[in-house]
Amino acid sequence: MSVILSEPFRRCWAEIDLNALRHNVAAIREHVGANVGMMAVVKANAYGHGVVELARELRYLVEMFGVASVAEALQLRRVAPGTGIVVLGPALPEEREALMRNAFIPVVSSLEEAQAYAKLAGCLKLAGPFPIHLKVDTGMGRIGVWHEEVVEVARAIVALPGIQLSGMATHLPAADEDAEWTRAQLARWETLQSELRKAGIVIPVIHSLNSAGTILFNDRVHTVSGGDMIRPGLILYGSSPVPEFQARLRPVLAWKSRITLLRQVPAGRSVSYGRTFVTPAPMRIATVCAGYADGYSRHLSNVGAQVLIGGRRCAVLGRVTMDQILVDASGVPEAAVGDEVVLIGSQGVEEITAAELAAKAGTIPWEIFTSISSRVVRYYI
Repeated sequence: MSVILSEPFRRCWAEIDLNALRHNVAAIREHVGANVGMMAVVKANAYGHGVVELARELRYLVEMFGVASVAEALQLRRVAPGTGIVVLGPALPEEREALMRNAFIPVVSSLEEAQAYAKLAGCLKLAGPFPIHLKVDTGMGRIGVWHEEVVEVARAIVALPGIQLSGMATHLPAADEDAEWTRAQLARWETLQSELRKAGIVIPVIHSLNSAGTILFNDRVHTVSGGDMIRPGLILYGSSPVPEFQARLRPVLAWKSRITLLRQVPAGRSVSYGRTFVTPAPMRIATVCAGYADGYSRHLSNVGAQVLIGGRRCAVLGRVTMDQILVDASGVPEAAVGDEVVLIGSQGVEEITAAELAAKAGTIPWEIFTSISSRVVRYYI
């Protein structure tokens, strides 16, 4: 949902900085070097940032887009008509015709899927061969052809009429957690590519590196001559799964709310559902209009989560409720009803990141971003 900046009655909103997005693309390209393609992963509404608005910027900056489903691809096509769109998740049988008619690129995990596309291509009488990407399971254990079977399956796919094996992909499940295992995984991946070339199978586009892989294993992206492509997601939005890289990125999203009520609460009063917090002393407590219906996780209850008011950190008290949180504003005597509250972002010299909230909630930044609900209006700057 795109709204002009002067739109009134802001209660809980996100500010999306498109300059930061462009900065991050440039930082990623500088890191991986020239002649490397970029598939921007914009699934889940561009990780909650708003796919339509971000795609309008990214379509001139990247070579391809990656989404999770045909429905997401259809939404994206309206704003990026000339950019290749790869559907990274398996399509349902009833989705395949729409996928082909709209020139989306499916990722297949079996010979049977490829055969189904070949059969459909014959029925649709397409102008040329329909491109598909083959997913290879080198250790993720989720989708894809097992790596031991790739050469045999690829040979069979290449022989099918009406389709073209235009790409091959794998996924790194532990790039930021297990470097030794990931290097072994990438070695398997490179061996497979060598075996395919020996078999006379040339695949134009090769992609394996997600955000963490792009940061930590960018030395491996040039091991394939031509066709190298990275698949950044989280780092596009300015959040790094590798802390050392964070300084090179700029957060794209700031999430804000406002104080709706301030009360002086005496000692011994319980706060929020379940009476999980009781004031140990008199406190000035602010009611903030953000809750789990907006995406502020209930798992942030009683775990030391903080917000920013007046450039200072203020503790979230008791349980997060559907529409509101309660915050200790005792240290901000000038705070007033209507003041801005930062849930994610900067205020003064302080900053709260998605990674910080994720650590408090026992989750990951991906979930923090994608959980921000449609009730939170996005403003594009």
